[in-house]
Amino acid sequence: MTATSAQQDSGGLSKSAWPKPPAFSSKVDEREFLKFRLAQAFRIFGKQGYDEGIAGHITVRDPIKPDCFWVNPYGVHFKQIQPSDLLLVDHDGNVLDESGPNRILNEAAFMIHSAIHRRPDVMCAAHTHSIYGRAYCALGKELDIITQDSCAFYNDHAVYTQFNGLVLDKEEGAHIATALGNKKNHGLLVATDSIEATVSFYMSLERCCQVQLLADAAAAGRGQDTLKIPEEQAYDTWKKTGNGRVGWFAAQPEFALLEATEGVKFKFQAKVE
Repeated sequence: MTATSAQQDSGGLSKSAWPKPPAFSSKVDEREFLKFRLAQAFRIFGKQGYDEGIAGHITVRDPIKPDCFWVNPYGVHFKQIQPSDLLLVDHDGNVLDESGPNRILNEAAFMIHSAIHRRPDVMCAAHTHSIYGRAYCALGKELDIITQDSCAFYNDHAVYTQFNGLVLDKEEGAHIATALGNKKNHGLLVATDSIEATVSFYMSLERCCQVQLLADAAAAGRGQDTLKIPEEQAYDTWKKTGNGRVGWFAAQPEFALLEATEGVKFKFQAKVE
């Protein structure tokens, strides 16, 4: 998510009515919440079926050590991840003392996310091998803007077409980061200014891939093309639906549902004014 787009319209709600992210009494409390939220994000992804064996990772920048990020340990199922499992990693690939007991780091996760997190506007990034995203990426083309939902990605996603095998060196991670530029989506890698926005845009992007695959197949079967949304309307809708604040709010029902299902919520500390 670019810094400018984060200042755009709030999806039609007035500023006074729009809910706000939580405030914290200390950076320690903020760290604990982000770890709690990140573990929740993994479990939401697991329930959506975005796991694929040992592949996939979500990271969040640490508020105390902003040159480091939290990531899932290698080989733990998304549905099982808890805050105590997460690893704190610096940009040299060192697993720090604050990390959980399973300190096996996914090297590909480090190479990709260490490059992405060099963007100061990126708080959270997610990359998994979801079904429809993988299928659509095989086409090597950007999404067509054919639905209201796809407008959230209008001129705000990129395609990386050069597969060089497993991402096991910094150069390949840098190539991916370069392809992403200042946009929020690259293939099925989403980078935004919050955990919640990353979750909501990832889920939306996966569904957009599914919709376009279905629409393209149906159109081809009828010997026609899909109907595209005009540029002006696509841009106007992107301004209202493609920014981080809307993405943050759009994810709230998913986290609320998870909390209602699990019966576990984060215990916020009172903010010190």
